[in-house]
Amino acid sequence: MTLTLTGRARTSAPASAPAPEATATAPAPRRAAGREADGLAVASFVLGLVGLLAFNLLLGPTAIVMALLSLARRTRRPGRAYLGLALGVADLAVLAVLVTVNGTVSWNLGG
Repeated sequence: MTLTLTGRARTSAPASAPAPEATATAPAPRRAAGREADGLAVASFVLGLVGLLAFNLLLGPTAIVMALLSLARRTRRPGRAYLGLALGVADLAVLAVLVTVNGTVSWNLGG
């Protein structure tokens, strides 16, 4: 059994043109960056939501930073990034209220 290629001529690319391998691998980092930005948007939303109940001193600023990073990297989920940003700011507002009312950084649900 013999395999032959017929009808295909080999042409060499000009020296100034980029190699086909370089252009074929270029879209892969963009997709990875897009997925990473989407993951940051979702993570900022979740951390901001959890931060309303616990660890708002740590999770609030983390949610804000992750939301800003995902927006800077042009996420496909900007709504979640904006919600994460708003929830991170709300975490800090809840923390400020707790500090002024109770004089402590902890929740006080009992009387």
